[in-house]
Amino acid sequence: MSKGLFQEEIALIDSNDTFVLRGRVRRVVGLTAELADLPVAVGAVCRIESGRACNVEGEVIGFKSHNAVMMPYGSTEGLKAGDLVRSAGESQSIVVSPDLLGRILDGRGKPRDGRGAVLGGRRVSIHRTPPDPLGRDRIMHPLGTGIRSIDGMMTLGRGQRVGIFSGSGVGKSVLLGMIARYTDADINVIALVGERGREVREFIEKDLGHEGLKRSVVVVATGDEPALLRVKAALAATTIAEHFREQGMHVMLIMDSVTRMAMALREIGLSAGEPPTTRGYPPSVFAALPRVLERSGCNAGGSITGIYAVLVESDDINEPVGDACRGILDGHIWLSRELASQHHYPAISVLDSVSRLAGDVCDQEHREAVGEIRSVMATYRRSEDLINIGAYTRGSNADIDRAIEMVNPVREYLRQGMEEPATFEQARGRLLALAERARRLSTQARSAAGGREDDA
Repeated sequence: MSKGLFQEEIALIDSNDTFVLRGRVRRVVGLTAELADLPVAVGAVCRIESGRACNVEGEVIGFKSHNAVMMPYGSTEGLKAGDLVRSAGESQSIVVSPDLLGRILDGRGKPRDGRGAVLGGRRVSIHRTPPDPLGRDRIMHPLGTGIRSIDGMMTLGRGQRVGIFSGSGVGKSVLLGMIARYTDADINVIALVGERGREVREFIEKDLGHEGLKRSVVVVATGDEPALLRVKAALAATTIAEHFREQGMHVMLIMDSVTRMAMALREIGLSAGEPPTTRGYPPSVFAALPRVLERSGCNAGGSITGIYAVLVESDDINEPVGDACRGILDGHIWLSRELASQHHYPAISVLDSVSRLAGDVCDQEHREAVGEIRSVMATYRRSEDLINIGAYTRGSNADIDRAIEMVNPVREYLRQGMEEPATFEQARGRLLALAERARRLSTQARSAAGGREDDA
């Protein structure tokens, strides 16, 4: 196409459109389109006009030679070389507003619940920098999640970031729904990234429920949607959480899952021409993870407590994304397939889980109780095989005897039904009572041992 003919075609475009920069499609390769004569930066939103039935928006993800590489938000079907392209030269922004409460949005922050536009808001970019590390308030106050085993044994603080690590099918979605319903936070922002389409409505209606939805904002990008939209859903949810934090609220940000966001980032990076490294993930994935996860935390008056689900391959917590997230986050909660197979829900393996801030947000009595119960659980785990095959004789070891006496009360404490809320105070109170019982058993064992020595 000659330059003169090209200029005549773009002259037909409405000059009042916000997409003022103009170019054309050079070629379409796989999931991307290469754009010529379009002076835009990485992240700019563009629109390819290939007739009324095929106008596709997308984002610039890189450059090849002198051409911008754009990944569409939809399918590349119907695009052809020479199609007109327009761009405002700006990255994606979304509307943030109090009217978002109770709403369900897509990956671009647009309503998908059929309730009309979001009212009374302002537009902000979804690409924002994390808070300055020296400007963050310290995390000093506990945040109740409504989950007894978490609040008691691995207490979280307001503004903490923690990962829920699990394989598939061990009760992760149910646990996240319980946290959303029962947490002490003022508001929930929930990002469903790469979820199965079937599970979205199920999560909203069954796991989250009507009461949970009223105090939540849900951002959805299902697994069949383009990689860009899956990443945008995570960024849009984080931006919405930041908005409410700036209003002085304590926000619970739940992202399910970081792994699917990383997979979408991998797809984008490989399409842009990045070299694959660990298990096919390009370097940009591991650079993007901390930029997203570090946006949670505290500021003056408000906080974002981040709960990030991490799906691990073959139940391997050391796989690349899981290992990277564990190093970034302030703690990890491991869901055990073995516990799930025993119908122990939530299937949280307490001894394999840790909150790095529990010592800062719990009082001395609470910390001592946690140590007492962890000691009991560790002793029983070490001796469980001997106990189960009948090779252990009662009275041989006082610590094992105590663990046998305590194992059922501890398991009862850690189990919790879906419709069984528990406040932080209730979780703490029951834990202190368990620890006191364990101490009494230790005292009785020592007294009995002393009596036997005197008889001897």
